[in-house]
This record gives sequence, C-alpha cells and structure tokens, in this order.
Amino acid sequence: MAVDVAPLLRPGTRSPLMLLWFVGPAIAIVWLVFRSPALDYRVVAAGAVLPLAEAVAGGPRVLHTLLGAVLALGVVMLGTRNRRLVRRRWLGLPIGLFLHLALDGSFTRAELFWWPFLGWALGPGGLPELDRPMVVIVALEVLGAAACWWCWRTFGLDDPARRAVMVRTGQVDRTLLPPG
Repeated sequence: MAVDVAPLLRPGTRSPLMLLWFVGPAIAIVWLVFRSPALDYRVVAAGAVLPLAEAVAGGPRVLHTLLGAVLALGVVMLGTRNRRLVRRRWLGLPIGLFLHLALDGSFTRAELFWWPFLGWALGPGGLPELDRPMVVIVALEVLGAAACWWCWRTFGLDDPARRAVMVRTGQVDRTLLPPG
C-alpha cells in the first residue's frame, strides 16, 4: 500500500519517506553515547522511524512533539518497574523518538515541538522530515546509508554469527567493548 505524502508537503513538491536517515544515525548515536551491547538496537530504530507513521494521519501529531517522547519514556519507565531486562529492551523506543525529533528538526517548529505548551495547534506545515527540497532529502538518505554502513562495519555484521545475534536479539557482540 503506497502512502501519498503530497498533501503534507509544500505545494508542487513530492517526496519519498525517509528511512535510512533515521535508522543509521539513531543506532550510531546510541552506540557512541551509551556503548551498551545489551540495548535492543532494533527497538531504537523502530522508535526513530515511528513518527513517520503520522504521514498516514495527514501531518505531524504527538510523535513529533517533545511531550510525545516524554510520555513514551514515562510509559516505559512505569510499565517496566522491577523488570530490568524488559526495561532495557523497551527503553530504546523513547530514545529513538527523542533522536527522531533531533534528526528531523522538529525543534525548529516551536508550535509543534512544544505542543501543547504554546497552544493546541500543531502549527503549519507537513512532516518536518519531508518539508525539504528533494536534494536535501537525498543527501540525508545518503548520509543515513553511510551511518548504516558504519554500524555494519563497527558491529562486525559481516560475521554471520554476530549478524544472527543482531537479528534475533537486537544486541551487538560484547567483545566490541574496550577491555576494562
């Protein structure tokens, strides 16, 4: 099923949905910041692309707001009390949502980012990630592909055993951590 995102864009422009720009950098940033082999990077990637589903709703909604990411974090933290392993898996979802906000530039639209604190309207415009010239979207996707390639090389996913662990659990090999 194809999604027509033309109504979400400036008049006269058409754009594909961006995926690699959110997946690659989100995983790379989380790895570089946390260095956690136990985090489920599949869930981080899912959180980073989840706001793209709002294209079906006709424009940005709560997943493009700071409140949406904070609420997701609250739900994960409250819903996983005393269940450390479950929390570790699902914590990637709000982390991915926060990274989506940074990577798509939602923070540049005050009414959208700070909703509902600046009013109930989400502000004008379509999805921030699609409201760009095509050349910028293509450049960001190329950078996202480069980040995915970097993750592939860094996590040693050319090794079938490591790749199988990543696919099955979302985790990276613990031997990638520096000693100590």
